[in-house]
Amino acid sequence: MPEALIEDFGRTVVAWQKRHGRHTLPWQNTRDPYRVWLSEVMLQQTQVTTVLGYYERFLARWPQVTDLAAATLDEVLAQWAGLGYYSRARNLHACAKAVAELHGGEFPRSAAGLQTLPGIGRSTAAAIAAFCFAERVAILDGNVKRVLSRVLAFEGDLARSAAEKKLWDHATALLPEHDVDRYTQGLMDLGATVCGARSPDCLICPVQPLCRGQHQGDPTRFPIKTKKLKRGQRENWWLWVERQGQVLLQQRPATGVWAGLWTLPMFDDEGSARAALAGATPETLPRIQHALTHFDWVLHTLRAEAPDGLAQNGCWVAREKLADYALPAPLKKLIDAR
Repeated sequence: MPEALIEDFGRTVVAWQKRHGRHTLPWQNTRDPYRVWLSEVMLQQTQVTTVLGYYERFLARWPQVTDLAAATLDEVLAQWAGLGYYSRARNLHACAKAVAELHGGEFPRSAAGLQTLPGIGRSTAAAIAAFCFAERVAILDGNVKRVLSRVLAFEGDLARSAAEKKLWDHATALLPEHDVDRYTQGLMDLGATVCGARSPDCLICPVQPLCRGQHQGDPTRFPIKTKKLKRGQRENWWLWVERQGQVLLQQRPATGVWAGLWTLPMFDDEGSARAALAGATPETLPRIQHALTHFDWVLHTLRAEAPDGLAQNGCWVAREKLADYALPAPLKKLIDAR
């Protein structure tokens, strides 16, 4: 990598961030690792506009990491409901408990130490360490991979671990000597606001003169990642049964999709769902199409008053208390619409 690129890139990103980057997000302008960590976890695969409300509600309810550690997992999942990727919430709770119980309520002050905590990977650890402790360490989240791959015209296939390791090495080599926190924020801002996945705004990009991908004529060719997930299809039936203003809920298993969340009783086929109603004639609600990371899910719902002899385990919850339970987003929308 040319020495001039190493010198110019970091300086350019820092200067641009000072003038044009984001400065008013609620998790900025703080060196509190709890607040930074919470934002980093929420922002994984989720847009800023979606995160803002969740972030504020979490801090209002659990202002310190020890408060979050003292909460139950059900309480955390209920607050997280609708944000998606629920393994993040389970790791969030486990990490808070580890900080409280193993570290006296204080986060480790290095990227290496932070990586020992549940749910904190290399890039998240580096972001916390850079923002809170001024450690000179590189991040490489999805947005930053895109920015650096284009600037370097990086030909490695990021589906391969060897190529990703090499990009990590480049990311480390590009770190400036000073202002690593602002540089880190600048990379995030570039990826989020300028160097878009499909339509990069190269005309206003501060590193356009240094960008080899743009010079080659097609920056969207980068990053290269040939491994593609084959999307699956799934179809299930929910039973929405009520009894004296209460709804029957069942908790999902501790592993798998929606692990630990509460849903309506679920069946693999319509016949089994109807058979569970012991001859009642249910109302058929409009089907729900829900896209998850690896598959598309069609959910049908049969609604009825609970018949005598209903043989379903679970928990009867008053309609006005449903908001206290961790419900997946499509179920919350279904209930709110009725």
